[in-house]
Amino acid sequence: MASLVDMYAEQVACGSLQADAAQQAILPVLDDIRRHLEQATPRRRGVLGGLFHAPKDVPQGLYLWGGVGRGKSMLMDLFVASVDIKQKRRVHFHAFMQEVHAGLHKARKDGHDDALAPVAAALSKDLRLLAFDEMQINDITDAMIVGRLFEKLFQAGVVVITTSNRPPNDLYKDGLNRALFLPFIDFLNGEMNVHELVSPKDYRQQRLAASQVYFTPDDGDARAGMDKVWEKLAGGSGAPLVLNVNSRQVILPEFRNGVARARFRDLCGQPLGPADFLAIADAVRVLMLDNIPCLSRSNFNEAKRFVTLIDALYEARVGLVASAAAQPEVLYLEGDGAFEFERTASRLREMQAADWGVA
Repeated sequence: MASLVDMYAEQVACGSLQADAAQQAILPVLDDIRRHLEQATPRRRGVLGGLFHAPKDVPQGLYLWGGVGRGKSMLMDLFVASVDIKQKRRVHFHAFMQEVHAGLHKARKDGHDDALAPVAAALSKDLRLLAFDEMQINDITDAMIVGRLFEKLFQAGVVVITTSNRPPNDLYKDGLNRALFLPFIDFLNGEMNVHELVSPKDYRQQRLAASQVYFTPDDGDARAGMDKVWEKLAGGSGAPLVLNVNSRQVILPEFRNGVARARFRDLCGQPLGPADFLAIADAVRVLMLDNIPCLSRSNFNEAKRFVTLIDALYEARVGLVASAAAQPEVLYLEGDGAFEFERTASRLREMQAADWGVA
C-alpha cells in the first residue's frame, strides 16, 4: 500500500493540495504510527498499569498543533483514511466530550462508584486508534475529566492522535485550579509526540478569500452558493455540534473541520444570549449562517440576538459566510435599534473583506 508521503504527492500532482514543507515533515511520523497499527497484534494492558503509561507494544500518539488553517485536520483525515484497520475513530473533541458527559450522567444514574470507568471501557472497546480534532480545554469539569480519561484509554492500548491550535503547555491556560491539570500536560509532553505545524500559510483563509461570502437575495442561487462554499471549506457532510453553556445546550446543526452551519432561526430565533454566542465564537473558525431575513420591530428580539452574535464573531475574528434577504445596510431600516444597527452593518461589510479571518 502506498505511503502517506506518496498519497500526499499524488494529491499535489493532481492539484488537490499545495505542496507545503511543514505538512510534508509530519507525514513520516504519521506513516510510522500507521505501520505499527497495521502490523502489530494488539495486546491490552490491565487497569493496574502505571499512571499515564501505555502498553509497550502501543506506539506513541501524536499531538499536532499550530495556527488555524495550516492543514492539521486535512493531515488527520488523510492519515485516518489510510490506516487499514477497522478499529479506528475520528471525532471532533467537542463532540467527543459531549459523548463523555452523556455517558457519565448515565453511569451515575446506574449507581457506579467510578462513573468514568464504564464510560472509558465503552469508548475503548474494540478501538485501537482514536483521532481527536481541535482539542481545547475551556471548562474546569472537562479539565478534571480528560486526564483520567486519557489514562484509561492508554491503559487500554488506544493510540491517540489529536490536533489543537495550542501547544500542550497552553491548554486550560489561566483556568480555575489549573494546578490539578498540570500532570496531564506533563503526560502530553512526555508520552506523546508533540509537533508544531509551522506552515506560514492559512489555507482555510485562502479558500475563504477566494469565495463569495455574502449571498443576496436569499434564493435558490444563494443556497447553491452556500452549499459550494460549505463543500470547499468543510470538505464533506457535517454532524451536529452541541455546546454546553451554563447547564443548557446550544446546537449547531452542521459542523466539520472547524466550520459550522446554521440557519438564522436556529440561533437568533432561540432564547440565546451573549454567553451562548461567545461559546459559538470560541468553538468554530467559520460560521455559515443561512436565511437572514429583513429585520424590523416585528422581529426585534431576533434582531437584537443577531447584533450580539455578529459582535461575538467579530471580536473573535471568526469567518462569516451568510445568505440574507438584503445587503447589510438595508437589512434593518425601521424600528427600535435601526440606528444602532449601522455598526452591525459596517461589521458585516468588514467581515466580507478578503483579508478577514481568524487571528
